[in-house]
Amino acid sequence: MLSTFRPYAALSAVLVALAGCAAVPAVPPAGAVAAKPLFRDPVYDGAADPTLVWNQARGRWWMFYTNRRATAAGLPGVTWVHGTRIGIAESPDGGAHWTYVGTADIELPPDLGGAGTTHWAPDVVRAGDGTYHMFVTVVPGVFEDWGHPRVIVHLTSTDLRTWRHPAVVPLANDKVIDPSLARLPDGSWRMWYNNERDHKNTYYADSPDLEHWTDRGRAVAQRGEGPKVFRWHGAWWMIVDLWHGLGVFRSDDALTWRKQDATLLEQPGQGPDDGVMGGHADVVVSGERAYLFYFVHPGRRGPDAKADGVEQRRSLIQVTELLDDGGIIRTDRDAPVRIRLDPPG
Repeated sequence: MLSTFRPYAALSAVLVALAGCAAVPAVPPAGAVAAKPLFRDPVYDGAADPTLVWNQARGRWWMFYTNRRATAAGLPGVTWVHGTRIGIAESPDGGAHWTYVGTADIELPPDLGGAGTTHWAPDVVRAGDGTYHMFVTVVPGVFEDWGHPRVIVHLTSTDLRTWRHPAVVPLANDKVIDPSLARLPDGSWRMWYNNERDHKNTYYADSPDLEHWTDRGRAVAQRGEGPKVFRWHGAWWMIVDLWHGLGVFRSDDALTWRKQDATLLEQPGQGPDDGVMGGHADVVVSGERAYLFYFVHPGRRGPDAKADGVEQRRSLIQVTELLDDGGIIRTDRDAPVRIRLDPPG
């Protein structure tokens, strides 16, 4: 018996199949919608300069951050930005929600300020043997102004809480801040940092093992701070806080950098506590997606933007997804962010 060919039915089946394929996005939405604001420190309400790392033992993401003493009373000048300890928060759901863990137990010798020192803007990476390495800006004391030395100190940990074996990284001079590390294709490491004595340009140094470093000089002739370097979509990217949004640079070899015209987060957002420009950020690449964790001073807006009170001092962490628009990075900070960060590797 011959089968009957029904062209209209066949065409309908093809159209349904095509429609089904079109309904599936190239990169499907991931995870829960992130809280907004993402995180506020419950002690001093001064969370800034975030960096994220996967806690292998806990099976959760941890966030390390500078905790400015925004709510502390009677602190003159910029004392409230000194005397800080590195805060820690944890996410149970891949980055959408965060809870306070405490502070990093960092032990420093007397010549680095001992117990009365200042900790800023850490970066944390995990080596192949499972040891965690922190590179953190250390100011040897608590001061009312910015005119004091600061160095980048290397410490190690096996649990992400207790940090020992401090060693100053030999860099360009005695006034360097904001380390950012990335592993290169040959297995070596590169650190980018801010050289405050050279007009706050970004410098870099190389290491085969995270212990021994060779300073290489200037990487980017751009006044700014908080460089963050990451690999995404076949290129190297560097994001720098320009104090009027975040500058974006692209490189094929992590040596020669080209700046894109458009900045990120220069225009205020519309969401809760997000109505000001964004600053000093971290980026986590998860699969094909990339997420930008940044901080804001939500009270620095309107007629009292330049006042010096708790409202202007407080800061907190927000997150947005990065979008690759034909080789140009952009973001929509007002869009809901679905996020589920995968464990690295």
